[in-house]
Amino acid sequence: MRIDAHQHFWHYDAREYDWIDDRMQAIRRDFMPEELKPLLAGAGFDGSVAVQVRQSLEETRFLLDLADANDFVRGVVGWVDLQSPEAGSQLDAFRGRRKLVGVRHIVQSEPDERFLLRESFGRGLRTLEARGLAYDLLLYPRHLKPAAELVARFPGLRFVLDHAAKPAIARREIADWARDLEALAAFPNVLCKLSGLVTEADWTSWTAADIRPYLDVLFGAFGAERLMIGSDWPVCTVAADYGRATGLVLDYLARRPEAEEAAVCGGNAVRFWKLTGEEKP
Repeated sequence: MRIDAHQHFWHYDAREYDWIDDRMQAIRRDFMPEELKPLLAGAGFDGSVAVQVRQSLEETRFLLDLADANDFVRGVVGWVDLQSPEAGSQLDAFRGRRKLVGVRHIVQSEPDERFLLRESFGRGLRTLEARGLAYDLLLYPRHLKPAAELVARFPGLRFVLDHAAKPAIARREIADWARDLEALAAFPNVLCKLSGLVTEADWTSWTAADIRPYLDVLFGAFGAERLMIGSDWPVCTVAADYGRATGLVLDYLARRPEAEEAAVCGGNAVRFWKLTGEEKP
């Protein structure tokens, strides 16, 4: 089963999506499953994992409802308030929603660079671990060191790093990011998504050659057995259409053993999130 491990859906509202600035006007509209489905098929994917963008319980319900109505959406990474004493009960409200596979918090927007290490956040992560759910790390390079400290405290929790921690590809900054990424990758319970890289490069002039050194670091740090391909659709469309965004990784994999492509393009996602291929009758 081939899986796009990272994509989004939304009904656009300027107040709720204020992070979509003037440079991103092309995505100031609705993006829903009926638009993604042919893109997945055209690129050879069997399904996807939908990831939250709003920090609300309503967002989690919205994505789960879409997943229930669309078989190709194999999993949902939602949101609950992990800092709240009610985090466990919030998660339990989704018990029985089998497509909820993980939770994410938008840590990159938190002013406290050590937010991940807050005691209240740690309590929330323990509620995920107890329920067998995974956690998505949405970070900038400056957060990689605290992330490594966090993961060291939770050896039994499954983590996945979104967008490779957003290296500054457009500025060709690589050395510090690579060092701290490799330290995080040393923990075997951390995987990484090969997603969002085109939007960290120059949107109008990037080439595969600009991004290839970062892919080299990622494959060296995590190995093909802990990497997943993700489109970051529709955000990717500010820099590349769906085919070009995913083709960047697919072309890179074409130079590597076939078993690595199978792992990165779906096998790892299925194993990490325990996805199924069940369809409605």
